[in-house]
Amino acid sequence: MKFFENKDLVGLDIGASAIKVVQLARNKNKEGKGYELIKLAFKKLPPEVISEDGIQKPEVVAETIKKVFDENKIDNKNIATSISGRSVIVKKIKLPKMIDEELEESIQWEAEQFIPFDINDVSLDFQIISKSDGPDDEMDVLLVAVKKDRIADIVNLVELAELKPVVVDIDAFALENQFEENYTPLQDGFTALIDIGAETTCINILKGNASSFTRDASIGINQFHRNIQRDMLIDFEQSEALLKGHEVEGRSKDDIQPSMNGFLDELLAEFQRSFDYFRATAEDSPISNIYLSGGAGMIEGLPEFLNEKLGIHVEIVDPFKNILIDPKRFDMEFIASIAPMMAVVVGLGLRRIGDR
Repeated sequence: MKFFENKDLVGLDIGASAIKVVQLARNKNKEGKGYELIKLAFKKLPPEVISEDGIQKPEVVAETIKKVFDENKIDNKNIATSISGRSVIVKKIKLPKMIDEELEESIQWEAEQFIPFDINDVSLDFQIISKSDGPDDEMDVLLVAVKKDRIADIVNLVELAELKPVVVDIDAFALENQFEENYTPLQDGFTALIDIGAETTCINILKGNASSFTRDASIGINQFHRNIQRDMLIDFEQSEALLKGHEVEGRSKDDIQPSMNGFLDELLAEFQRSFDYFRATAEDSPISNIYLSGGAGMIEGLPEFLNEKLGIHVEIVDPFKNILIDPKRFDMEFIASIAPMMAVVVGLGLRRIGDR
């Protein structure tokens, strides 16, 4: 299964809290936009059917996916989906300069030096990022290793939903894919793409249009909900209602501020750890911009909070910024409300068979 591979596929993001689907088509009318939105779906999953440790109730998830495709009349069954978490290792490494064919033959031996798993338990892929013209005769290679059982789980789930898994990508690369379509990457300095999921936060730091550092941190919006539930002795549905601005048992959204402050401190600590590790291993150049997606759109004031604490420009990403959308076919207010959570699936929807 090629992780970098991208003809027409439907993007399917199987998150811990929701199923997200996007189908795109190349826009023949141009208008400055290369793709047009054909289908879009967003459907919540029951709590705890998927966790960071894996898919706990595959039948429930598969049935939800089938309903989404049926209700939205999505006929294309060829799927691009993705995975993230502890089973995924992405590293930028330096190797002696060689051609692709040579690296293909030696990648398993080379990978053993960098992968903390048994090499027989993982699927490997690579991409040569750059080759030095200097005397050091080295090249930068992006190495990806994913545990085979994690791939098998996601493939089996998609097939259980009566779909065909054509591409299994990595969340970090799907995030990067949508960013390149909608924004102009910096050529100097670094840009951090951060997707805050339900259980996992994906961090991908780019230089230009190449990934320099990726990390999946074990923190997400569900941690925020757990803080609220613990502090206010309420259940998940009630904490979700409070977060949306509804009153629960005489308490309002203002009452969750202490829980929010605790979550923001945890989130900030994770970002600082990741950035410190990145700076210790990267060339001396600052992170100039942070683009947030996922559940970041649910946390009021998060860009301003991070800007103040980190001294870096922060904004919420718009994955549909350069995607043509017909307002006669789609509810634009609904799309705007879920847009930050659709960054990964838009990146998957941009994948095409045969791309690398």
